[in-house]
Amino acid sequence: MVEVWSEKRVIISTDPTALARSVADRFLRKVAKRLESGDIAHVSLTGGSMGSAVLAAVSRHPKRERVDWTRVHFWWSDERYLDRGHADRNETQAREALLDSLPVPDANIHAIAAADSGIRLDDAADAYAAELARFGSEDSAWPAFDICFLGVGPDGHIASLFPDRSEIGVTDRAVVAVRDSPKPPPERVSMTRPVINSAQRVWMVLAGTDKASALGLALAGASYASVPAAGAKGRKQTMFFVDEDAAGNVPPELIDRE
Repeated sequence: MVEVWSEKRVIISTDPTALARSVADRFLRKVAKRLESGDIAHVSLTGGSMGSAVLAAVSRHPKRERVDWTRVHFWWSDERYLDRGHADRNETQAREALLDSLPVPDANIHAIAAADSGIRLDDAADAYAAELARFGSEDSAWPAFDICFLGVGPDGHIASLFPDRSEIGVTDRAVVAVRDSPKPPPERVSMTRPVINSAQRVWMVLAGTDKASALGLALAGASYASVPAAGAKGRKQTMFFVDEDAAGNVPPELIDRE
């Protein structure tokens, strides 16, 4: 099978607030269009300040009521292995920013097991892989996400796939357990690159001057082993949504003025 991915493009907003609003607006339009066909939509969320800011902007958006949220499934590309309800869990942040205010059935929110759930870290990773497989197809052991949101760290990491670590090179599993993470907390659960790259659209959202170097390297075609963001690619669309502070190293020819 020939793998085909889209060209990477960059959309620049003036500041983090405008960035969150822009991504929220585009997200609502894409999800509504997807649902028009009568299908369900699968969305993979991310954590971090911009991930939460985008969800909060969706919550405040006047068009959010036009989406049939009962046909949207939410997942996470990674999770911090902490107790349920911990403020640093991506699930907790997403629920507070958006999910708890939407009429989304509990069965449509696919959270990764918490540290106090009674299962070990490796079992939490296996359980999430099994949950992904429930929505897979004959060709794939996971759903094809309509949109996969990702944050990008100053070191270029995505999800909990960090530079120069073994997890970034895993291709025979959908989900991995992460130990001794270079960024706290030390224990995490993360989707692997094949799952992320099966998404129709990969949207990376980042802001701040501390992200400029990672963004520049990702766009310049750096090795994904050293800059994981360079290896994140959607099948239809690969977008970096950034603010002006993060855009210092963006080649002009990659900027989308849409």
